[in-house]
Amino acid sequence: MKIVKRLADILVSLFALILLSPLLLVVSLISLLKQGKPVCIGQERYGKDAKVIKVLKFRTMRNDAPTVASAEIKAKYITKWGAVLRKTSIDELPQLFNVLKGDMSLVGPRPLIVQEEEIHELRLKEGIYQVRPGITGLAQINGRDECTNEEKTYYDKKYIQKMSPLFDLKILFGTVLPVIMRKDIRQ
Repeated sequence: MKIVKRLADILVSLFALILLSPLLLVVSLISLLKQGKPVCIGQERYGKDAKVIKVLKFRTMRNDAPTVASAEIKAKYITKWGAVLRKTSIDELPQLFNVLKGDMSLVGPRPLIVQEEEIHELRLKEGIYQVRPGITGLAQINGRDECTNEEKTYYDKKYIQKMSPLFDLKILFGTVLPVIMRKDIRQ
């Protein structure tokens, strides 16, 4: 199962990066013109085995913004262009490089920023860090930012228990509509 999942991650992320390269280039150029450098950031987040990894994202906030969970970020820190990237989830696309590298998977529990201590403790207790974090996950199709920490941990545990290639496909396809509809996004 692990080898199949990793192979699928490599093939799909590589294909997606090739297919989306014009979009990534355009977004990078617009970001550079509208916000300046850096275009992308590497956020410290918890990966597999609770090791800290750098998760790539297009920068959506001012350079002086604090590092907090997206549900807690104040709108004043988000740039106008960054708001567009967040609403469309385009800011997450550079994470395909994290998947290719092996720090992340396409599907799995979302990687927490290191400042999210309460949910980090819940995940430690439930053994959530035994799998790679994902670009999308079960919590993202069941409430996203509207889920409590307990609910997110519940969905993360449920994902690990039911993890399979077919379940991953279900979650991937289940992610499309909430992203298009901009459902359950706070900032």
